[in-house]
Amino acid sequence: MTRRLLIGLLALPCAAALAAATDWPQFRGPRAGLADADDLPDAWGATQNMAWRTAVPGRGWSSPVVAAGRVFLTAVAKDTPYEEARKGLYFGGERPKPSAERHRWLVSCLDLATGKVRWQREAHAGTPSDGVHIKNTYASETPVADGERVYAYFGNVGLFCYDLDGKPLWSRSWGSFPTAHSWGTAASPALHRGRLYVVNDNERESFLVALDAATGAELWRVARDEKSNWATPFVWEHEGRTEIVTAGANRVRSYDLDGQPLWELGGMSKIAIPTPFARHGLLYVASGYVLDQARPLFAVRPGARGDITPSGPEGGEFIAWWHKQAGPYNPSPLAYGDYLYVLHDRGFLSCYEARTGQVVYDRERLPGQFTASPWAYGGKVFCLSEEGDTFVVRAGPRFEVLGRNRLDEMCLATPALTGDGLVIRTLTGLVCVRKAP
Repeated sequence: MTRRLLIGLLALPCAAALAAATDWPQFRGPRAGLADADDLPDAWGATQNMAWRTAVPGRGWSSPVVAAGRVFLTAVAKDTPYEEARKGLYFGGERPKPSAERHRWLVSCLDLATGKVRWQREAHAGTPSDGVHIKNTYASETPVADGERVYAYFGNVGLFCYDLDGKPLWSRSWGSFPTAHSWGTAASPALHRGRLYVVNDNERESFLVALDAATGAELWRVARDEKSNWATPFVWEHEGRTEIVTAGANRVRSYDLDGQPLWELGGMSKIAIPTPFARHGLLYVASGYVLDQARPLFAVRPGARGDITPSGPEGGEFIAWWHKQAGPYNPSPLAYGDYLYVLHDRGFLSCYEARTGQVVYDRERLPGQFTASPWAYGGKVFCLSEEGDTFVVRAGPRFEVLGRNRLDEMCLATPALTGDGLVIRTLTGLVCVRKAP
């Protein structure tokens, strides 16, 4: 074996590890909002640590995902301007009558290093079948990616699979289903060990479906006793088993990998949006519709069977702890170190001991409105407001705002964290921030 070949073979594992370290293949990444590195930038702005900025046609509030040095994003474009987007929580944003204008459902791939568009594909074109809330879009589901393919889901249009160079591989469609108040769809697919799991909770025929990621073949489908929800499913791996956890307004439900129910949990608010996740051997699940008295935050132990709805404040065998009115409405909670952080839409941050639920601090003020989920690295928690301001908060038991980074453009999507920077979606495109050399 030549010296050059030997060096090349030794370099292969390092290259694979580097590629994996820069990947952010799903909504909130593989660690539910935690970066793999601590040396990402904690300050940025128009002239600070700005690596690139790229306009993306159309509108969408899906999050960007990163795989193999590529950034993937979905959007829906039309020839005339969209209605002006509005910030905050408000009534009157329903647009129940579908547009008669032709729309184009787009999947874009950008180079992570430069922001240059590598390819763009039109997954579908036509008139929308349903209305949508002005604050939602027809491209609010975050795609998922692996080392071979990217899977772009548009709720009432279909699921589209491409290879990393943009070649169409397969697509699936289940038809169009009405959502409550014509708010539209938003739950993203989950990818696990060659299978895609999609929840479609609507007003007519709710279901959870499993697909073969390579072919798109339907493996199984189960009906759900739910109406409209917007929470992405979570695949929970622990020592006992692997299960698919789905948040719903009626019940949180867990299924095995064949779609058989394992346990359920009641007491949620009327609308379920935050994504469940696991840390410290516990499952965290929450919902917090702002007009509901039930806004729970649960910490669930593994191994449950049957109905584990708590009958009192103590929780029970499989409820490690819970709070009746601590859940967020849109942002998903974040566990970092020993603490669990809850960011509320109207600009309040709360902190709990992650293992016990003990309140550390409650509803400390952050200016602005918040939809994006918080993230963390380097001893700091980051909260991106709809106004485009990212508040840098000291992690730990003492609330302290360390900084404020401005983008001066509306932001609702949760960023992707790569090996050395962040990719942030704004109203008009993508921004990548990295530490300047």
